[in-house]
Amino acid sequence: MGKVILTADSTCDLTKDLCERYHVAGYTPLHIVLGEKSYEDGVNITPPDIYRNFEATGVLPKTAAVNVGEYIEFFKPFVDAGDSVIHVNLGSALSSSYQNALTAAAQLKNVYPIDSCNLSTGSGHLVIEAGKMIEQGLSAEEIAAKLQDMTAKVHASFVIDKLDYLRAGGRCSTLAMLGANLLRIKPSIFVDNKDGSMTVGKKYRGKLDHVLLQYVDEQLAGYEHIRTDKIFITHAGIGDDHVKVVYDYLKAKNRFDEIFVTTASCTISSHCGPGTLGILFMTE
Repeated sequence: MGKVILTADSTCDLTKDLCERYHVAGYTPLHIVLGEKSYEDGVNITPPDIYRNFEATGVLPKTAAVNVGEYIEFFKPFVDAGDSVIHVNLGSALSSSYQNALTAAAQLKNVYPIDSCNLSTGSGHLVIEAGKMIEQGLSAEEIAAKLQDMTAKVHASFVIDKLDYLRAGGRCSTLAMLGANLLRIKPSIFVDNKDGSMTVGKKYRGKLDHVLLQYVDEQLAGYEHIRTDKIFITHAGIGDDHVKVVYDYLKAKNRFDEIFVTTASCTISSHCGPGTLGILFMTE
């Protein structure tokens, strides 16, 4: 009998240590297109590269899904070895990657794409849960069913410091961006865990550290039965001092067994820009 192999899209934003701990066999990198050149997320381009390009040109990269052929090429060695594959995808509302993975899986055997209905370490939570179930000896079919049921228990949101990237991406007007930056308004973005789509939540106002702590308090108070085994602090291009403020604040609450700090991938960073931070957790 073959093994159950765990893989994911590059957008799950897990650290190398976590991938090793939960035996993630590989990532499928989404594409980052700058000018005439296409890069692979996290392979030959990093978020700082995107930030530098934006500062120099004012132009954001385009992002593109993993295509069917790339998924087949990625999954086939595992399938040929007699193994089953659990693959956690970026939410289907955000990318065609999940549909492409399904199409690839239909041409192979024993490949189970999972629509995470989320992004970043929202998807990462499901990767970790899959890794735990593989260790427990569950079959690929059992893991796939349980993971898809878990998507509604993952809660992801972020606070954005400045709206420059949202304006450049056509998600807000120049006037709104200038007004928000002048008034120090920092919107929160929430992920709908039914499909991965994003909506604007509360608009905070004030200094970033104050806003981040207010946001953390409101998120933790807003849900019942939050799981205490782990929580992620995931950020894009924000200063270490701001990350430390949030980490120390969560640590002092003595509520979570593990607090993981991760950096958002190029795909995520290119849409929100630097100065973004979120906490991502699960409920029972």
